[in-house]
Amino acid sequence: MSKTNDMQSEVLDFLKKNQPDSYSVKQLSVSLKYEESKKFKELVKAIANLEESGQIVLNKQGQFRLKGEASTIVGTFRANDRGFGFVDYDSDEDDIYISKESTGSAMEGDTVEVKITGKPEPWNSKGPEGKVVQIITRSRSRVVGEFFPYDSNRREETGFLGYVVPEDKKISHMVAYVLPQGLHPVEGSIVLLEVDTYPTPEKPVAMTGFVTKEIGHKNAPGVDILSILYKLGIPTEFPQDAIQQAEEISFDIPEEEIAKRVDLRHEKVITIDGADAKDLDDAISFKKLENSHYQLGVHIADVSYYVTENSPIDREAYERGTSVYLTDRVVPMLPQKLSNGVCSLLPHEDRLAMSCVMEMDGNGQVINYDIFPSIINSSERFTYLAVNGILEDRDPELMEQYADYVEMLDGMGKLHKVLEAKRRKRGAIDFDTTESKILVDEEGHPLDIVTVTRGIGERLIESFMLSANETIAANYDSKKLPFIYRIHEQPDPAKMLRFMEFVTTFGIMVKGTNENIKPKQLQNVLRQTEGEPYDAVVSTFLLRSMKQAKYDMSPVGHYGLAAQDYTHFTSPIRRYPDLIVHRLIREYSEGNIATKKEKWEGKLPDIAIQSSVTERRAVDAERETDALKKTEFMVDKVGMQFEGVISSVTKFGIFVELENTVEGLVHISNMNQDYFNFIESHMVLLGERTGIVFRIGQKVKIEVTKANVDTREIDFALVEDTDLDVYDQEMKAKQTKKTNKPKSKASSKNQKFGKKPSQKKSKDNRYSGKKKTVKKKRK
Repeated sequence: MSKTNDMQSEVLDFLKKNQPDSYSVKQLSVSLKYEESKKFKELVKAIANLEESGQIVLNKQGQFRLKGEASTIVGTFRANDRGFGFVDYDSDEDDIYISKESTGSAMEGDTVEVKITGKPEPWNSKGPEGKVVQIITRSRSRVVGEFFPYDSNRREETGFLGYVVPEDKKISHMVAYVLPQGLHPVEGSIVLLEVDTYPTPEKPVAMTGFVTKEIGHKNAPGVDILSILYKLGIPTEFPQDAIQQAEEISFDIPEEEIAKRVDLRHEKVITIDGADAKDLDDAISFKKLENSHYQLGVHIADVSYYVTENSPIDREAYERGTSVYLTDRVVPMLPQKLSNGVCSLLPHEDRLAMSCVMEMDGNGQVINYDIFPSIINSSERFTYLAVNGILEDRDPELMEQYADYVEMLDGMGKLHKVLEAKRRKRGAIDFDTTESKILVDEEGHPLDIVTVTRGIGERLIESFMLSANETIAANYDSKKLPFIYRIHEQPDPAKMLRFMEFVTTFGIMVKGTNENIKPKQLQNVLRQTEGEPYDAVVSTFLLRSMKQAKYDMSPVGHYGLAAQDYTHFTSPIRRYPDLIVHRLIREYSEGNIATKKEKWEGKLPDIAIQSSVTERRAVDAERETDALKKTEFMVDKVGMQFEGVISSVTKFGIFVELENTVEGLVHISNMNQDYFNFIESHMVLLGERTGIVFRIGQKVKIEVTKANVDTREIDFALVEDTDLDVYDQEMKAKQTKKTNKPKSKASSKNQKFGKKPSQKKSKDNRYSGKKKTVKKKRK
């Protein structure tokens, strides 16, 4: 038997003993003691042979594992609104692509059994393909959509009242026939339908059900957003037992409770929030100590005192997970008596709090800290606008109005800059992307879209909240107690490789490898693009290349913040995990640690998962509402012209973002200047005859040609503009100059074992009239 065959056997034996774990080539070389150069090369050859023969497989992390024995795989189906989908079954493995013809009537979120029909090709960034052979469990029991009635003859013939067209794009090609057992809605009603029978392979687009609620007529004010909330399963009303519990809560604080707490009512404590905020859950105290250190107090509303474990309000808060902030309303996690009343840290009112008081040196390092229940009385409510006016503009009227607080605010401003510099030094990534606010009238119609600038007031509060969150997390991590952390893991190597290749378009070479790139190196990329017309695009691309932050019991740290320990402690009025952190602090301070550890080790995993799921649900609602209102805002702008920046380049056209953050598509079929080829490695569209280039960050002039509120689609057409052509030539010259800089070794070598060198696209890879399939995963 050859040395290569011997090595293959060793690799197989090792992977069998350690299955289902995966290992990189480096890890295998260390484990098998083949680190010496010659043996390492032989090991690489043995691994390549095993992969080629199908005995081992390479996952998207660039690691190898033994090929599973099972002929089918069970996972979660993720639908695309064009009919195809993906099955997610392992966070370390590529999702399985399911063609439109192979979905077997599976719907978004269903647990399905899949048979693999096509092998993955990692060198082409192509995952495995499969076919759904069985639907194990259905995730969807309700459908939200518009009701279309049948006439009397059709009703008698079919037995149905009519049908509902789902609003969810992922099932909008399906039809739900309405049974007569439920409500009988009128034409144009947006309804909630309880599913009775699901689609089958024989009838893949048909289901039946009965109407349980009429949300409202499609043209009635506010129904559009209500339908989004119902569609995503976000509760809009509190159950009666939770309302009753809230009503029974007294604003008076018992003397015996005050006696148990540290009384901080004599301290100068303030709140800083947006002008329209009502749920004030964080307050600040600040002192400059005699040793020149800073004393920062972060005082958070003690919601856990009022919301006791397993009470009606607690059960509802768990289901909601978070408050949802939409354009014209807030869907709170807690009843308003708590969120806007007894728990809100209103000025000149005694309030129960959980305090984290930190002593920091001149570098922002926490030297001492204390965590304890307290009672506070906020002496002043500041808005961000007022703080910015004092610290940035030195507005004389504001400084006179708040004369007793100017020295305190100045000191807080200095500490913020120290903390900001500390985070920057350790490599925290600042995604300072442009945010917008949609202004609506009383009926929810959009009046304007304005960009929001974060001043020192907003950033100051962020710095202080981050410090408290890190301090709390580090405290309980050091004690090895069961705890809930906010974690952000190392980016996916495949996505990071794509980002590293993308920024070379702008002449930026990233140091390090895609597998272990440090936050500091990514921070440096953002610094190089700062002030450039494409800085927001690069920031957005990087954000999309990162993993989603989530809640977990494992203190693996926060990659984006470059923080070793991190949790969410500062917003218990609007986030359930923060409420749990307060509950843990309270329970661990009461003793009997062994019993408490056993209890929370059993409860926290489910709480972490539920909190992560409801957070993503809230984000979906916010994004969909923004898309709806932005499209509605652009309806009367059809025919008007605007300047914008190309935010994305795809095989099927370019997306252009306007100054107000509205984004629209210029479809390639409407780009008549030339025949364009998509050069994926550089993310550009290149004119075959003229050499015209469309690239991310390029300024263009557009005309609005369509704004479809039902589909949330906005279409643009390009308008010629000589001034912008000159600008583009200047930008191209600047990027070419950057690109001609010598490449670093790290950026030029292959980043992952088994990856073939990238090649330019040939003419056979031109636009073929089909939209390129891009799998998207939420962060």
